[in-house]
Amino acid sequence: MPKDMFRDIVDPTVKVGSQQWYTVPVSILVHTAAVLALIVIPLMAADVLPTPPSMLAFAAAPPPPPPPPPPPPPPQQAAPKPVVEVNPAAAPVEAPREIAPEPPDTSFERAEPAGIAGGVIGGVVGGIPEAPPPPPPPPAAPVRVGGNIKPPMKTKDVRPTYPPIAQSARVQGVVIIEATIGPNGKVQDARVLRSIPLLDAAALDAVRQWEFTPTLLNGVPVPVIMTVTVQFTLS
Repeated sequence: MPKDMFRDIVDPTVKVGSQQWYTVPVSILVHTAAVLALIVIPLMAADVLPTPPSMLAFAAAPPPPPPPPPPPPPPQQAAPKPVVEVNPAAAPVEAPREIAPEPPDTSFERAEPAGIAGGVIGGVVGGIPEAPPPPPPPPAAPVRVGGNIKPPMKTKDVRPTYPPIAQSARVQGVVIIEATIGPNGKVQDARVLRSIPLLDAAALDAVRQWEFTPTLLNGVPVPVIMTVTVQFTLS
C-alpha cells in the first residue's frame, strides 16, 4: 500500500497537461494528511503523547519561601556614668560670673564673753582666772642622781698624782668616791666609799678639782650627789 501511495508522486498518472491545474496540490495535501494520521493515531492509542496534567509534572517546583530574618540584637544597656565626687573645699576651676557680697558678721553681738566671769567682748577665749602657779622651789638638800635626774657631764678632768710610797709598795686599784656637785657644776664635797689607804688622799684631791655641767630640775640648777671612781695603775 505504501508503494501505491507514493507511486503517484514519483510517476504521476495524472499529467499536467491533460488534467486540471489544482489536482496536484490537492493530491499532495491528501497524502500528507494520510501520513500524519498514520503516525499520530497509533501514538494516541498507546498514550505516548503527554496529557496536560502530566505536563505540569515537568514544571519546576516553586522555590521555597525565604527564611525569616534573624531577630534584632538586644539593645545595649548604656554604661553608667561615673560619679564624680566634688570636694566642697577644692578651689574652683572656673571663675564665677559674679561674686555676691558676704553678709555682715553678727556673731559677736550674740556671743557671750568667754573666759573668766566678768570678761569683756574681744577678750582671749578660754582665758584663765589667774596666772599658773610658779614652779616649786629647788630642794635645799642635794638630790641623788637616778631616775629623772641624769648624771652631769664632766667638763674638767684632773688626773690623780700617784703617791711615791704607794708606787714603792706596788699598790694599785680603784678608789670609789661619793661627790656632791653644786649648782654651778663644781665639786663641793667628796668622801671615800671604797678605800685604798695609800691612795685615798690622792683620789680625793683629784676629784675636788673636777667640774661638771649644772644639773637642772624644773629648769633650775640644783646640787646633786653622784658616785665617781678613780683608778690607779702601775705602768
